[in-house]
Amino acid sequence: MRIEFYGKNIEVTPALKKQAEKKLSKLDKYFSEEVKAKATFSATKGDHTTEITVFLPSSIVRAEETTQDMYASIDLAVDALERQVRKYKTRLKRRNQNADTIRFENFEQAMPESEEDEQGKIISKRKHFKLLPMHEEEAMLQMELLNHNFFVFLDAEDNEPALLYKRRDGNFGRIDFDI
Repeated sequence: MRIEFYGKNIEVTPALKKQAEKKLSKLDKYFSEEVKAKATFSATKGDHTTEITVFLPSSIVRAEETTQDMYASIDLAVDALERQVRKYKTRLKRRNQNADTIRFENFEQAMPESEEDEQGKIISKRKHFKLLPMHEEEAMLQMELLNHNFFVFLDAEDNEPALLYKRRDGNFGRIDFDI
């Protein structure tokens, strides 16, 4: 696994890198090829957050954990990633599919730009990604793997954009768009 390390309000020390590499190495058994990962460490008011994103060939898996100790945050984030990867692989096996049938595109991140509107609020971050056709189940799986509350995708059946979102009751909602 190739890991890029980033620090926000914290210096990424060799000991921190070594610990993260050691813990993330246990995920190598789940991947047939070398994958890229991004580990971001941040510290604010005594809270230490570890955010780890693993870029698989056909999807993205992300976990974020916050504790009082950075090393504990790393442990919890890696454990959460491992659970997500096992869940992902189990679902694929249950549907008698392999990883090549899931069609997800990695997000391309642009440099952060800020644009101020009339009320003084700004757009502090922009992301661009290509909408690829996928079924609802694939979109729900990708949304859960990213740990997001919503996910935009192109419906494979009608080739129209749609938005999935997580409802307060734990179920999902879907919004279809007319273009």
